[in-house]
Amino acid sequence: MKLTSYPIGIFDSGVGGTSIWKEIKALLPHENTIYLSDSKNAPYGEKSEQKIIDLSIKNSEFLLQQNCKLIIVACNTATTNAIKVLREKYNNPFIGIEPAIKPAALKTKTNNIGILATKGTLNSELFEKTASTIAEEITTRETVGKGLVELIENGKIDSSEMKKLLSSYIKPMLEDQVDCLVLGCTHYPYLIPQIREIVGEKVQIIDSGEAVAKQTKAILEKHQLLNIDTKKGTHQFYINKNKNVLEMLISKNNESIKIDEKDF
Repeated sequence: MKLTSYPIGIFDSGVGGTSIWKEIKALLPHENTIYLSDSKNAPYGEKSEQKIIDLSIKNSEFLLQQNCKLIIVACNTATTNAIKVLREKYNNPFIGIEPAIKPAALKTKTNNIGILATKGTLNSELFEKTASTIAEEITTRETVGKGLVELIENGKIDSSEMKKLLSSYIKPMLEDQVDCLVLGCTHYPYLIPQIREIVGEKVQIIDSGEAVAKQTKAILEKHQLLNIDTKKGTHQFYINKNKNVLEMLISKNNESIKIDEKDF
């Protein structure tokens, strides 16, 4: 087996990173992928920095044992707390996810940006560093989306509980005249229809998925790791708790996709 045909590894604290996987699959249809959903430990956002690092190492080790040529940390919290450690520890390329504050700063007209993210992301050193690079006249309103990941992981995306929680987080941002809302968690793109109902058409909703896919392609090209095979890629998913939600979010009726529920 050629190194170029080795899979791309992707891990998240649950099923949210599949929003990134879909962008990867769309842009790089010939790439094989292995997705690791650590739903048993979701959400990472409420855990200590050291615990997040330990879980990220465990997930990376699993994917490296599967001969992954590159690993995407499809979790904002894991990226902002652990990616530096992962890059120092392993030789494989790692691609991280962080809230798209810079694109929002370029697009805002009111100079008010809303950021919906986990506690672990908003309290991290990397987030602080990124936020400090935007223009002084731009104000950010940061809100912890407590409870959102848990509802998504339990398949309650369209529940009244979800809509109520989202309203309580987003309406105060609208009162502050935000015109860009940054989704700082890979789970949150699955909430875009509900968010759109709350914010209307005047607020731009920004997530990192497409940018991450483009960065993945660029890194694969740089390291001469792009899959040269012309057939469609295969996709293996591993999850350690309740695969029903994962099956709901991805097309299980596809012969190129396999889902295994196993303890890890």
